Amino acid sequence: MTQYDAIVIGTGQAGPPLASRLAKSGLKVAIIERNLFGGTCVNTGCIPTKTLIASARAAAVARRAPEYGVLVDGPIRIDMKAVKARKDKISGASRIGLEKSLKSMENCTVYEGHAQFESPREIKINGEFIGAERIFINVGSRAIVPDMPGIDQISYWTNSSMMGVDFIPEHLVIVGGSYIGLEFAQMYRRFGSEVTIIEKGPRLIGREDADVSMAIAEIIEREGIDVRLNAECIHFKNDGNEPVAGVDCTDGPPDVRGSHVLLAVGRRPNTDDLGLEKANIATDGHGNITVDDQLQTNVPGIWALGDCNGRGGFTHTSYNDFEIVAANLLDGGSRRVSDRITTYGLFIDPPLGRAGLTAAEAVRAGKRVLVGKRPMTRIGRAIEKGETQGFMKVLVDADTEQILGAAILGTGGDEVIHCILDVMYAKAPYTLLKQAMHIHPTVSELVPTILGELEPLAAESSQAAKPV
Repeated sequence: MTQYDAIVIGTGQAGPPLASRLAKSGLKVAIIERNLFGGTCVNTGCIPTKTLIASARAAAVARRAPEYGVLVDGPIRIDMKAVKARKDKISGASRIGLEKSLKSMENCTVYEGHAQFESPREIKINGEFIGAERIFINVGSRAIVPDMPGIDQISYWTNSSMMGVDFIPEHLVIVGGSYIGLEFAQMYRRFGSEVTIIEKGPRLIGREDADVSMAIAEIIEREGIDVRLNAECIHFKNDGNEPVAGVDCTDGPPDVRGSHVLLAVGRRPNTDDLGLEKANIATDGHGNITVDDQLQTNVPGIWALGDCNGRGGFTHTSYNDFEIVAANLLDGGSRRVSDRITTYGLFIDPPLGRAGLTAAEAVRAGKRVLVGKRPMTRIGRAIEKGETQGFMKVLVDADTEQILGAAILGTGGDEVIHCILDVMYAKAPYTLLKQAMHIHPTVSELVPTILGELEPLAAESSQAAKPV
């Protein structure tokens, strides 16, 4: 058995930088990848999807060109093979660059194959056995394929298999009205597909406050996307080689006939074939590896980072997992997962930037909530750009004067949110940001203005914000 100081399983957003830090500290490191270097973000997630979204936005802006006094001769046409080629080039460059970096790294040995635990200190890979006193699991997650009646009778895509599409589906039926589903819905509608979203819940993106959900629904439907809510009994059949989705909605036709189906109903960790039981590594009911506040499993010397630990599920939380583990192991730190503030984005156009608590969460936590809110129709920069959909909302604790959370749905929202997030991390009172001078004309300049217009959260607003 070949012995290492540390073994890293997986090359997602936490594994490679951790391997690098460990190797640079003089440790002998092995890193294992069984599929594509870079994991979900590089190959089927953030990088390729945001590249596709950029192409879709270019098409949408081109169609609106006459509104800006720009004349475009002829109809806008989409070359999906070129769109896919651009996506493949950008994603591929990231993947290849990472692979080359790992394989040329001093003190680091790369294994390509399926890793399985043989014991808490031993890994089997390609018939070979390697061991280490420290093992780090960064195996990511994959799309859930729900056990819906008739699912075996139709062909379907997930976010991964969608990466191979180089044509425009005639009618894309998307099951799931949350982040992945919404991004693909708007993207393919802008490419030219007819799109229908089927959502089991009573509203889209149900983890958000009701006003956010409603505004997103308006944005989506304004682009001609059909939304079917309250679809409690989703089932499928194949009718003449076309998939038909049966929905038990409170209104609308009972069937949705499409040309293609995308399943976007959630993700599950890639932990079921690692042999975790041989190392006595505990998991929860969803297959997530159980970790403590410093990402250690129940087995000393084994850590779990990224999507497989159920503590975030985003690229930025995975990378932050690496930072926490590296700081604690190599820098004498005492960083904890509980120190970070929930933050994420929804990259439809316009995007949603989110940080901290929703209004519903703040109310359930017993906070006395002050809220400042302004529609994008009252923000000069948005008006000048002709992009006035959405709103900005900031929540403040009336007792501590600290910012509880924010939702910025509108042009630049995914960037604006960070000025709020940084003040939250500083644990400074909202008045610090209220008194700041921002650049004009920007979207961010209205954040201090909003904080100067705080009012108590209305009882009906907090009730409407209760999660589904």
